[in-house]
Amino acid sequence: MTPDGEALFLQAAGQLGLDVAGQLPAFATFQRLLVEVGRHTNLTALLDEPDIILKHFVDSLSCTVGGHLTGELTVLDLGTGAGFPGLPLAIQHPGLQLTLLDATRRKIEFVQQVTAALSLPNATALVGRAETLGRDASHRGRYDRVVTRAVSALPVLAELSLPLLREGGALLAQKGPIQPEELEAGQRVAELLGGELQTVERFTLPVLNDPRSLVVIRKVAATPERYPRREGVPAKHPLS
Repeated sequence: MTPDGEALFLQAAGQLGLDVAGQLPAFATFQRLLVEVGRHTNLTALLDEPDIILKHFVDSLSCTVGGHLTGELTVLDLGTGAGFPGLPLAIQHPGLQLTLLDATRRKIEFVQQVTAALSLPNATALVGRAETLGRDASHRGRYDRVVTRAVSALPVLAELSLPLLREGGALLAQKGPIQPEELEAGQRVAELLGGELQTVERFTLPVLNDPRSLVVIRKVAATPERYPRREGVPAKHPLS
């Protein structure tokens, strides 16, 4: 990470109320590996330093807005891709125990490479799908939080996430500007699955001023055993 990159990161994170100074070496290593591996492996289209810092690192850390990730929590990153938001959260918040899930093996292998390089004790990477984990007794009802970043529409996220949460846990869905129709549909499906819409945190991404929404759905009751449906069905035939 260049000196200009460090200054940009400190500035942008500071606007979110975060001090990343002590974690700069870890983020620099993550950035280096992302660029090196990303040149020959399809991980992300964003490999320029400002994009990595703002659109990956800072955007990932923005799911802490509103104080929904404080304390020692078990967190599932659903659809982590190249490790976002899970790896930045693991680096910045050692009290979080992160499980990073993605169906694409090459992306999980990269996440494992980063966790090994950084010796991150609080991050575990899994190849798999939420529909499968949601029916696995070792994962169903286990997590305090599920975080997602631009993965799918809210009704789909609700079906994939709520079975994995313990009662009292919450889905934190990172999105751009969310439309009322999606929010209303997500709320209806959440209520069917034992959840309720708690709040929507609206803010702008530091420096870029891009609009962002953090949708928080709290699990208040047990999810019916028939959910989630089998692999691929939630996305192809969303609940309504």
